[in-house]
Amino acid sequence: MSTIIIDGKARALQLRESVAAGVAEFAAEHGRAPGLTVVLVGEDPASAVYVRSKGQATAAAGMISGEHRLPATTSEADLLALVAALNADPAVDGILVQLPLPRHIDADRVIAAIDPAKDVDGFHPVNAGRLATGLDALVPCTPSGCLMMIEEALGDITGKEALVIGRSNIVGKPMAALLTARSATVTIAHSRTRDLAGHVARAEIVVAAVGVAHLVKGEWLRPGACVIDVGMNRITGADGKSRLTGDVDYASALGRAGWITPVPGGVGPMTIACLLANTLKAARARAK
Repeated sequence: MSTIIIDGKARALQLRESVAAGVAEFAAEHGRAPGLTVVLVGEDPASAVYVRSKGQATAAAGMISGEHRLPATTSEADLLALVAALNADPAVDGILVQLPLPRHIDADRVIAAIDPAKDVDGFHPVNAGRLATGLDALVPCTPSGCLMMIEEALGDITGKEALVIGRSNIVGKPMAALLTARSATVTIAHSRTRDLAGHVARAEIVVAAVGVAHLVKGEWLRPGACVIDVGMNRITGADGKSRLTGDVDYASALGRAGWITPVPGGVGPMTIACLLANTLKAARARAK
């Protein structure tokens, strides 16, 4: 079987071009561009790179890109005060507080403090609740991008067997909710799931988002399955060099999966593109 590699970079570029066109229309109608502000607390290198990429993508789409870099010693009270100021700023349509936060700051409390209408990460309990109950919401970016790639590969997924490996609030749970809303038959697997291989073997759609390198073996897959690999694991190869790899054993999955996303170059680019789409959606909703 020939496996189709899902090009997340190409699909993300299409979405970003569509968002840029929408931003231009919004600016022409309202006399301003949508604004996205990112808050980074601390010096985590991976977070810093990600924030820089978000800023570049925001500017490239024609949006106003704001950024607050705070020291790791910033108090929770000071961070909450900044969030409150951004909530009140009419020029800010989207607020993103980069995770993880320093250990002395309660991330749940910070997320809950963000105005749900500006919660472009889709993590606020109000948006999570609206998604779970089938109402319109700002949806977490990674699951949103995954669904787009699944539907482009398979078309209508009504009734299809879908397996989500991972139950985080960021990916696993919202991914399951999105698939359920599309009438797929959804199973959520996790660290305590028995016979994971058996669940994978039945699934026509597999979304791996558990953070364990090469957990899903190619021989487990149902032939022709659509495999979306959200995992981003850094491992050291036999040559001593580190590289990124996914939760799926990519080499053994080729030739068995019908479609698969690579790591890197699959889900990652779609996450940032969906963040831009959420910001435009938030700006339009607020403008009404």
